[in-house]
Amino acid sequence: MIENVGTYDRALRVIAGCALIGVAIGLVPEYQTNWAWLGLVPLATGLLGTCPAYSLLGISTCKT
Repeated sequence: MIENVGTYDRALRVIAGCALIGVAIGLVPEYQTNWAWLGLVPLATGLLGTCPAYSLLGISTCKT
């Protein structure tokens, strides 16, 4: 897979993914929802460095 997610973009995705997963597992019980499990998507794309949506749209935040 070709990397298309830059360094800052990856960091933001990992932070957002971890925050959403933290909410989902109950670290913040009053905001616990099933929607928080969507945190797996930004976490995975941040760790792998590739985003399928970016590939479809022809976007890349990596330095060339």
